[in-house]
Amino acid sequence: MNNLDVRFPAEWEPVEAVLVAWPHEDTDWAPMLDEVRQVYGHMIHAISLFAKVIVVGPVPPDGKYLPDDTALDNVIYVEVPTNDTWTRDYGPLTIDIDGVHALVDYQFNGWGLKFASDKDNLVTSRLCEAGILKSTRINRLSFTLEGGSVESDGQGLLLTTADCLLSPNRNGGMSRGEIEDILKRDLGLHTVLWIEHGALAGDDTDGHIDTLVRIVPPGDTLLYVGCNDPDDEHYGPLRAMSDDLRALRRPDGLPFNLIELPMPDAIYDPDDGSRLPATYANFLILNQAVIVPVYQQPLKDMHALQAIQAAMPEHKIIPVDCRALVRQHGSLHCATMQLPCC
Repeated sequence: MNNLDVRFPAEWEPVEAVLVAWPHEDTDWAPMLDEVRQVYGHMIHAISLFAKVIVVGPVPPDGKYLPDDTALDNVIYVEVPTNDTWTRDYGPLTIDIDGVHALVDYQFNGWGLKFASDKDNLVTSRLCEAGILKSTRINRLSFTLEGGSVESDGQGLLLTTADCLLSPNRNGGMSRGEIEDILKRDLGLHTVLWIEHGALAGDDTDGHIDTLVRIVPPGDTLLYVGCNDPDDEHYGPLRAMSDDLRALRRPDGLPFNLIELPMPDAIYDPDDGSRLPATYANFLILNQAVIVPVYQQPLKDMHALQAIQAAMPEHKIIPVDCRALVRQHGSLHCATMQLPCC
């Protein structure tokens, strides 16, 4: 793509559709299908009010999980095989090339060979072959990259974490410089900012940026997860991460505005007792709305919603109870991928 004007849009730019995958019996959701399908029903409902929803996997039975006021004309079902439901990490990244949208299809390898991904890794190409996604697909399957690992300001700056992108199980121990060169070439970047610290207990992704720090419009502000309890295992790593963020500089040389999100009270897996990676940073910015995961913790939920509203005062804030989603170590943003143009 040399000599072309390439740009990686920010999430808050106009979106036509959002890609989600329906939980089915052959996913890890099998023991709690009804519970998680209720969450997906509310998530699809919220998205449908602001954009189309492309739902891949088996067609949901009779739409019974969708609230009555769902914008059904905006819900499109496509029978496509999937291993699991985390479309953020196997869906395409949309870029602009000379003002025209294109879909970059990176390799997804189950977050560093942790889980099966053979079907998920074919979803983008199958949607393109079926004519559901009409933008040009760019094959980048020689490089492993998950959508949850990168945050764009839409103007050539990318935020990511060292723990994830430098994982040897993703790109064979490529150097930081080599990875930066690929990202800059593919996504039209001039700046890649690396976060060196911070991760959530129970996170299978090796520290995806969308669980920790988010860029919000117009691109000069970061919403980030904080921890103020010295007895919490996250206290040290997240304090170090906040120091990383304070040291960052925007391309104009100024620091970012920083707004702290609370850390949800600890949520534990009822089966094995392990801590789950609940986070309020895993929200979806969708046209003039922000769909936010909440965890039925009234005070923490309220503080998180207020912080997000303060950062994006022109957006409608819509909470979705995501306690079931974190049972499989993800949340709302992980389960969605925006498509600026189908």
